[in-house]
Amino acid sequence: QVQLVESGGGLVQAGGSLRLSCAASGRTFSSYTVGWFRQAPGKEREFVAVLKWSDSSTAYAGSVKGRFTISRDNAKNTVYLQMNSLKPEDTAVYFCAARFLGGLQLQIHEYPYWGQGTQVTVSS
Repeated sequence: QVQLVESGGGLVQAGGSLRLSCAASGRTFSSYTVGWFRQAPGKEREFVAVLKWSDSSTAYAGSVKGRFTISRDNAKNTVYLQMNSLKPEDTAVYFCAARFLGGLQLQIHEYPYWGQGTQVTVSS
């Protein structure tokens, strides 16, 4: 079983940047797929980005493509979400999630392991 801890959220002005971290404990991320999801107040949780650890392949939601970058640090067993050009509509609680093996899964139900979430607030 893998435990996930997110960090890096906060308050930022529109146009600013934040980097979120998702650290794993209990197991290494090798052979895992790690995704970032977000949930805004009153809205359903939605896919943001995903990384397949074995080959570093990635996929992004259309709303963040070109602004967000998902990456990994093998030594730290951590996945990052670099968020640039932030907009007020990016305000949400951001969650990382993981599943063993699999491809670039975009569906929430594909992920059995979840972190507690970190709040990102973008002011206009």
